[in-house]
Amino acid sequence: MFEKRFLQSERIRVLVNGIHAKSGGGVTYLRNIMPLLAEDDDLELHLFLHRDQFELFGVIDERIRVHLLDFSSGFFTNLIWEQVVLPLLAKSMSIDVTLSPANYGPLMAPRQIIMLRNSLAVVGRETRIIKRLYWFGLALMTGLSLLTCRRAIAVSDYARSALTFGMGRLFRKKVSVIHHGVWDMFAPAHSGSDEHFILTVSDIYVQKNLHTLIGALAQMKRDYPDLKLKVAGKAIDAGYQQEVKAAVYASGLTDNVEFLGEKSTGALVELYQTCTLFAFPSTVETFGNPLVEAMSCGAPIVSSNTAAMPEILGDAARFFDPLDVEGMADVISDLMANARERRALSEKSLAQSKKYSWRQTATKTADVIKSIAPARFRQDQMTKMAPKP
Repeated sequence: MFEKRFLQSERIRVLVNGIHAKSGGGVTYLRNIMPLLAEDDDLELHLFLHRDQFELFGVIDERIRVHLLDFSSGFFTNLIWEQVVLPLLAKSMSIDVTLSPANYGPLMAPRQIIMLRNSLAVVGRETRIIKRLYWFGLALMTGLSLLTCRRAIAVSDYARSALTFGMGRLFRKKVSVIHHGVWDMFAPAHSGSDEHFILTVSDIYVQKNLHTLIGALAQMKRDYPDLKLKVAGKAIDAGYQQEVKAAVYASGLTDNVEFLGEKSTGALVELYQTCTLFAFPSTVETFGNPLVEAMSCGAPIVSSNTAAMPEILGDAARFFDPLDVEGMADVISDLMANARERRALSEKSLAQSKKYSWRQTATKTADVIKSIAPARFRQDQMTKMAPKP
C-alpha cells in the first residue's frame, strides 16, 4: 500500500486530494485547473483518486502523476483513508503541500490548503434525518479543517463569509478568495435558433430548487402552453429527482419538461447557445459554474437573488426570490415577452464573463501553494525574482 519513500524534490511536491470530486463543480475544477498548474515548473503534482473516479477525468495530463486508491468506497472507509492513510502516504512521499479542493481534507496532512466551496446552509432546507446528519458532519469537518489548515481558498466572497462560522476576521489572513474560471469553448453561437426553451443546468438535489421552477412553469402554462424546460444534470439525489418528476406530472407538464441527464461539454455549449433563457433557481450556491458557462455563451439569465449569485452575475441577470413561485414566474414571463431585454441581458452576460478565467484561477492558486511551501523553496523564489547585477 505504501510507496517507496521519495527523495526530496527540487520542486514543490503537491499532493492533490481528489477523492471528494465525484460530480459537478468538484470534477470541473480539477479537470480544468490541474493541466494549468502542471505548466508551473515549480510544482510537482500528485493527484490521488479512488479507482472509481478515474473515468470522470478523461485523459489526464502526462505531467501529473496519478495515484489510484483501491478500497471499498463508503462514508466511513473514505474517512479512514483520507484521515489516516493519506497523511501516511504524504509522509512517505516527502510531500511539501497538500491541496484538498473541498471543505475538508486530511487533518494531519502536511501544509494543507482546503477549499471553501460546499455551502452548509443546505442543512436548514433538508428534512431527511440521514441527509441532515451528513450536513452536520460536513460542518464539523469544515470547522476542524479550517482551524488546522495552513491556508484556505474560498470560491467567492459569499463562501468566505458563510463558511468561516461568523469568524471571518479571525481567518482573514488565512482565507483567499479565488473565483473559478471558464474555458474559451464556452462562446456565443454565430447564428440563432428557432427553438424556444428554458434551460437549467445542475446536478439534481434539494438545494437546486427545481420543484419551485416547475411550480413557476405551471403558473405560466396558460400564457405559454408549449414552452419547454430542459434540465441538464446528473441525479445525485434520486429521492429528490422523483419528487421533481412527481411535481411535473401533477402540474400537467410531462410534455413541457425534458430531463436530459448528464451532457458532454460540447452538448452543454450548444444548449447554452440556443436557449431562450437560462434559469438558475438554486437556493444556495457558493459559486455556480453553470452561471459563468451560460454568460460566456451569451445566454440571457434569470437567477435566484441569494448566496453568491448576485456576486458572480453582477448586472448580467434578472433576479427573483427562489422561494417565491409567483415572483419567479413573473420574472420569467416578462423576459419571454421581451426580446429586446433578452438581447440586452445577453450582451451583459458576455461582458461579465470576461472576469472569469481558469488560467487566472490557476495562477492565483499556485501563488497560494508557494506561499506556504518549505522555506527552501521560498528562498529559491526570491533568488529567481532578484534583479541580476
